[in-house]
Amino acid sequence: MGDVEQVTRQLLGQPLDPLEAATALPTGPGIYAWWARPEVLPDFPGPGNPVARQLRLLYLGLATRLRRRIVGNHLKRSGSSTLRRTLAGLLLAEEGYRTTWTDRVVLIPEDEARLTAWMTENLRLTWAEHPNPHEVEMDLIAALAPPLNVDGAARGELRDRVRAAKAAYQASAGPRP
Repeated sequence: MGDVEQVTRQLLGQPLDPLEAATALPTGPGIYAWWARPEVLPDFPGPGNPVARQLRLLYLGLATRLRRRIVGNHLKRSGSSTLRRTLAGLLLAEEGYRTTWTDRVVLIPEDEARLTAWMTENLRLTWAEHPNPHEVEMDLIAALAPPLNVDGAARGELRDRVRAAKAAYQASAGPRP
């Protein structure tokens, strides 16, 4: 079985709650996938999970250190997580997130915590260890078409909506000081 098929099989396994996953994640490199119920971000349909049929794929990413990437970035800081910035942009009006400038646009601390709470309530996670995740990432994105991955997956209207959400997030902090 090839690398892509093996990683795909693992990513299509049983997703875990992000806080539960945080303690189970390996420290080495790999690929991860974020899943949600259809009513979460309903305008961004992704492929279903064959094990957890109530979930569908939203986003794929790679990490040189899986635990650090998920726990230290995706579940904490919008400044270092494309996924968090995308989610914040998509939820900006609904959740009323507030941003500020550092060296980039970030959520204010209170809203970082609120986004983390939203993610732990609404998203689930799978992963697969891989020594060179860069080698398989684009093949996986092409095969699985996660709607929040602009590069290689989202096309047409979905890509435009993700890009618009990212732009709205960026603009929400006002002009760069």
